[in-house]
Amino acid sequence: MLVKMKTPVFIDHFTFEVDDPQKCLLKAVLKDDTGIVRSALETEAENNQLVFRWGGLNDLPYGVYTLVVSRGCDETKMRLVKRV
Repeated sequence: MLVKMKTPVFIDHFTFEVDDPQKCLLKAVLKDDTGIVRSALETEAENNQLVFRWGGLNDLPYGVYTLVVSRGCDETKMRLVKRV
């Protein structure tokens, strides 16, 4: 599974896109630079759903995060930055 983002910088939300739309349970976590999970998202992806919006991230501290998106045994990691 390939995950694409328009920009790796976010303030209070971000949008990501998966390359292979299929009906499944999609899990995502945001980890800070120490590896602590700061936010988690679980959603039931519908057939042909490519784009997912993750909101409500305004209370996270500023800094560098790792986004981990998984679907079954398939997992992708991406580095993100929360800015002012």
